[in-house]
Amino acid sequence: MIDAIVFAITIVLPNLALMWLGFFMQRRGEASKTFIDQASSFVFNYCLPCLLFFSVVDSDVDYAKQITLILVGILVTFILFIGAEFYAKRFVERPEDQGVFVQGVFRSNMAIIGLATVANAYGTQGLSIGAVYMGVVTILFNVLAVITLSRVSKSVEDTWISRGTMILKKLSTNPLILALVGAFVYKALPLPPITGVIHTTGDLLAAVALPLALICAGASIDMKSMLHPSGLSMQASIGRIIVAPIVAIVIGLAFGLSSVHMGVLFLMVASPTAAASYVMAKAMGGNDILAANILAFTTVVGMFGMAIGAATLRGLGMM
Repeated sequence: MIDAIVFAITIVLPNLALMWLGFFMQRRGEASKTFIDQASSFVFNYCLPCLLFFSVVDSDVDYAKQITLILVGILVTFILFIGAEFYAKRFVERPEDQGVFVQGVFRSNMAIIGLATVANAYGTQGLSIGAVYMGVVTILFNVLAVITLSRVSKSVEDTWISRGTMILKKLSTNPLILALVGAFVYKALPLPPITGVIHTTGDLLAAVALPLALICAGASIDMKSMLHPSGLSMQASIGRIIVAPIVAIVIGLAFGLSSVHMGVLFLMVASPTAAASYVMAKAMGGNDILAANILAFTTVVGMFGMAIGAATLRGLGMM
């Protein structure tokens, strides 16, 4: 059991340390909102795409064997989404709160905290598997987020056709999805390995991605929001930190996942609420204050939940 605890600390502590560095920089005035916005944009548009592209292109992972993991991830996402929808319709009164609550439960921060933790746990093999998983499930996240947040639309021009167009536009211009598609196409074609200056440059950008993203996540933390969560944000946080990982483990076991695949599933699903959930809630007329509270609380507390879950699964020989 000691080994399991050490394993959990090893994969989570580096992420917490980088987030704490970001928070410390924010408190000292060394990480302004402008810096956070610009650095986050740089990571999202350039560094993470390089990380995902070269993780897939350089890997020897048999992606045909990831089908079960991806199907489980899709099923888990749907279960969390539908369950949160039923709960919101019964116990959440205001429409502008309902979609934010639902998104806070089902949408996890796979691209930053999920991938970083998977990389710490399993190295390049896990990173490649996690990148494929993230690429597929991210598409589903965006579609479901638009559906659940659409209930508060006030625009006459906002129809299901316009929403569908918006989803397609978001997916077709998403740098992470484009990088993964490009990587799969490159591997499928009889092309020579990428070497030399191009690969070296890509490696340098990829190396920046997760550390800088975690620093930005830490610098974005609002302690006031985190320490004074509302009742509704606490309910959503419980759904994200406790319910979501349990659902993932149960479904994963039912499909016979084990070892690296179970570990990737757990770490991806158990990640805190995605930072994009706040941006989308604000853009679509949801309660952005509630979204910020959920994001802040799950970002910090969720990391400890991931450590406890990882130690338990490792101790049981399941990841």
